[in-house]
Amino acid sequence: MRRSKYKKNEKQKRMRRYINQLKDNDTINEIYLVTEKQLRPNKNGIFYIQMTISDRTGSVGVRIWNATEELFQSFAIGDFVRLEGATQRFQGAIQVIGKAVYRVPQHEINFEDFRKTVQIDHQKLRRRLVEIVREIANPMLLNLLDCFLIDEEFMEKFCRHPAGVRLHHAYEGGLLEHTVTMLEVAKRITPFYPMLNADLLLTGVFLHDVGKTLELTGMHEFTYSDEGQILGHPTIAVELLHDKIRETEKLTSEPFDPETAMLLKHMMISHHGAHENGSAKLPMTLEAVALHYIDSLDSKLTEFEKYMFDDPNAGSHWTNYIPIIDRKLYKGKKKN
Repeated sequence: MRRSKYKKNEKQKRMRRYINQLKDNDTINEIYLVTEKQLRPNKNGIFYIQMTISDRTGSVGVRIWNATEELFQSFAIGDFVRLEGATQRFQGAIQVIGKAVYRVPQHEINFEDFRKTVQIDHQKLRRRLVEIVREIANPMLLNLLDCFLIDEEFMEKFCRHPAGVRLHHAYEGGLLEHTVTMLEVAKRITPFYPMLNADLLLTGVFLHDVGKTLELTGMHEFTYSDEGQILGHPTIAVELLHDKIRETEKLTSEPFDPETAMLLKHMMISHHGAHENGSAKLPMTLEAVALHYIDSLDSKLTEFEKYMFDDPNAGSHWTNYIPIIDRKLYKGKKKN
């Protein structure tokens, strides 16, 4: 198997119960980060809490039966909670049945337990991002992206934010890594598809997730802001683009081409590819189609690598059954 960019941290040897160490019928009394929660009724109308907890090693689903509205409101997404309960295997995967949950103040948290350790050279990736942008021949698009690159407040967020909360590139610098990888892929495929506008595609790749700098927030950027929950990063990205287009026009004293602006906005709101995946529009240009599939390729490969890394089934060539993708994954045989 190829070497993973993920890195096991030696501090996991201490007594904390990490999520990737959970096994069937384990008793739990530990602090975790809440990344999702819902209050739902069962078939008899009795409420239960369905939630997801995480630490730096992964995430797991939790159910708390016979829950009350008061308990549900006592903690929020993004809070650290102490969870008491036990694990059980359900449909091939580990889940937690919670007996008690209560919020823990941040001064009691060891944040190293929640900071994913991934081998990323942020400065090298940032330099490569600038190098690829500088290859764009269209001066209008280059000037537009320069307005992003010289915005140090934006770039600090862009280079440090994750690209997601749970599934792909959910670690510091994940957004930068995801974008640079996509730019590298776009550069390599455009010679094979001369019908693509290479400059437009590269610009769309840079811009497609810039809204995540405002969509994601929290102590370790693992939760959604109110703006992110309500609008989503494609809509936020269009707003950021609009502002930078105005800046470009002021700096160059020239109008920005309206059709190019429209095509870029379309790429941003359609890059998820399907309505059920959150796209406001289906991709309707060649560049939008290419952007969607490049994004999907990098997202899925990174997500599946994470499933393999997080899998507690260390002695097997296969992962446990993963409900969200409805399959096991073959990890391969370890080579000496």
